[in-house]
Amino acid sequence: QVQLVESGGGLVQAGGSLRLSCAASGLTFGSYTMGWFRQAPGKEREFVATIHWSASITTLYADSVKGRFTISRDNAKKTVYLQMGSLKPEDTADYYCAARAGARSVVAAEYLYWGQGTQVTVSS
Repeated sequence: QVQLVESGGGLVQAGGSLRLSCAASGLTFGSYTMGWFRQAPGKEREFVATIHWSASITTLYADSVKGRFTISRDNAKKTVYLQMGSLKPEDTADYYCAARAGARSVVAAEYLYWGQGTQVTVSS
């Protein structure tokens, strides 16, 4: 049974930082591309960042987070991270990690496995 468990969310002031973690089990983690998505109240789920399975340096970011967020992975720990800095109130959302077998993708529907989400609230 595949499980993705996010942690690290919380309340932070604008300009602050948070690091989200997503621990995976039940899958060959090193063979999966991992992604982070977010969903704000009343809005559709949107792409945040993705990291390819084959090389940790192969990443892709949404324009809205580029330069502020960093995605990374530790295959030995079966964990993917999202380091978030210079947080803005508009970053407030539930953050989800997801896994897919294959190339990087910004399309949520192309990810097979999903975590339950962790809430991030950025106060102004």
